[in-house]
Amino acid sequence: MISSIKPVSSSLTAIAAVRRTVSPKLRFSPLPIIRNFQNSPLRVSSPHNISTISLSAAEKQRRDVFRVGAYEADRSKPIEIGVEAPGEQSGQKLKIGIYFATWWALNVVFNIYNKKVLNAFPYPWLTSTLSLACGSLMMLVSWVTRVAEAPKTDLDFWKTLFPVAVAHTIGHVAATVSMSKVAVSFTHIIKSGEPAFSVLVSRLFLGETFPLPVYLSLLPIIGGCALAAVTELNFNMIGFMGAMISNLAFVFRNIFSKKGMKGKSVSGMNYYACLSMMSLLLVTPFAIAVEGPQMWAAGWQNAVSEIGPNFVWWVVAQSVFYHLYNQVSYMSLDQITPLTFSVGNTMKRISVIVASIIIFHTPIRPVNGLGAAIAILGTFIYSQAKQ
Repeated sequence: MISSIKPVSSSLTAIAAVRRTVSPKLRFSPLPIIRNFQNSPLRVSSPHNISTISLSAAEKQRRDVFRVGAYEADRSKPIEIGVEAPGEQSGQKLKIGIYFATWWALNVVFNIYNKKVLNAFPYPWLTSTLSLACGSLMMLVSWVTRVAEAPKTDLDFWKTLFPVAVAHTIGHVAATVSMSKVAVSFTHIIKSGEPAFSVLVSRLFLGETFPLPVYLSLLPIIGGCALAAVTELNFNMIGFMGAMISNLAFVFRNIFSKKGMKGKSVSGMNYYACLSMMSLLLVTPFAIAVEGPQMWAAGWQNAVSEIGPNFVWWVVAQSVFYHLYNQVSYMSLDQITPLTFSVGNTMKRISVIVASIIIFHTPIRPVNGLGAAIAILGTFIYSQAKQ
């Protein structure tokens, strides 16, 4: 029986090779089969596939040659669409690992330089404005020079981006105000309580309900943040409230972004670039009104006289690294699931807290460290329970 004969070169080569190894007695001409074609029962399942051909007794003795050929032809397997090869899977994991490592490293560097700048130049509104301005300039240059492809946007895109930019601006400025008043580690310990705000806002404003494990995971988050706050040696109410306001603002930013950007074909990198530009337009007039050029000029002169030319480098570094770490985080969202991103964000806070304590020699009590550990552990449990 001849089954599924396919026009595959490898199969024909295999048949030819077998025919060369068969003894001359078994070799035959297909002409007898053709001559007896009218007398043999034939069933065709498709125009390109012969199902069954009944052969005479003499011809059946020679059918082994065709069996080998049919076997070779049938060895071809269909290509499975959407299934990644092991090499592609390992490559994707490596890519995600590089994203995470870059994200954490850039965030640590930003927080270090940002705190150095704020210690010498305590003007968080201007510092926040410079961070957004630097990122906006970097992306504009990359679009003009064709290093990155400019996004295709319309008026509807900018309308949906506006509430996201408002929340992003408030969260960014509030976090910078917090770090100008308290230690970097304390700010990030309080900011680890963001999941509690997320559940509260989603429940009150969106009517969402969550399973019991999610609510239970909030207990260590709230308890750990409270323990860290009451045992903080250099506690400052403005710094504490800045971190809390930042949490609330970023929760609204995530909600507005999720609801408004559905169906928008803008990459994570370009989306954050547009967000930075709109936030820059929003924050600039408020920065001038709250602090003003006169305060900035006096503070800048004082910082340069105390620190020297390195102060200028600190300002540039904190501005550049702020944009880069946020850009990488938005780019990673295109590659990973929200759960993986939440776990990565938790690990990022741990790296920032540990690095800042080591570099700035931040005094910390054992009970304060315990509170931070409980809060971060609660954040991790929350990210697992929410799924």
